Amino acid sequence: REEGLRVPQRRKKKRLTGIGVAVGAMSPIRPNVIWAMDFQFDTTADGRTMKMLNVIDEFTREALAIEVDRSVDADGVVAVLDRLVLEHGAPHYVRFDNGPEFVAHAVSDWCRFNSAGSLFIDPGSPWQNAWIESFNGRLRDELLNSWRFDSLLEARVIIEDWRCDYNANRPHSAHGELTPTEFALQWTTTHQPQAA
Repeated sequence: REEGLRVPQRRKKKRLTGIGVAVGAMSPIRPNVIWAMDFQFDTTADGRTMKMLNVIDEFTREALAIEVDRSVDADGVVAVLDRLVLEHGAPHYVRFDNGPEFVAHAVSDWCRFNSAGSLFIDPGSPWQNAWIESFNGRLRDELLNSWRFDSLLEARVIIEDWRCDYNANRPHSAHGELTPTEFALQWTTTHQPQAA
């Protein structure tokens, strides 16, 4: 600068964010309206990272999936969504943050193909995805903080057992102390169209 030279200014790179419906006050009124997704990390005993893709139904609070692997990319997210659609049908919306796996073309294409809207939370606003964040906290407190997994296979088996127990044996006050599975069954039974 002293010699009259100009120093180029650094430009801040913009990160790609998802384009979808504003999160707002979207609340489900029945099962399969909104699935919430988020990633969680832990390590195996050898220090290697495990990545978990957690998926819940916001209405029933059912843990639909916990995909455990060394890495889960956008194609892995799509594979989990495809598997869940075979079991439950497609949701109306999927809520997630702006992580690179969720804003990828593969996921947006999946949403478009399955007529599912994307509900992206604002960056740095985990409270906009409160149900999955609460689920992540429970998984961390009840299992991940107290267990050392010797292998990825062991982690998959134990975490899947925990997920099944969570759905079948963990009552929620929001559902009159019914478990997620009981609540889903009760809701489905009482809201089926009556045969004439």
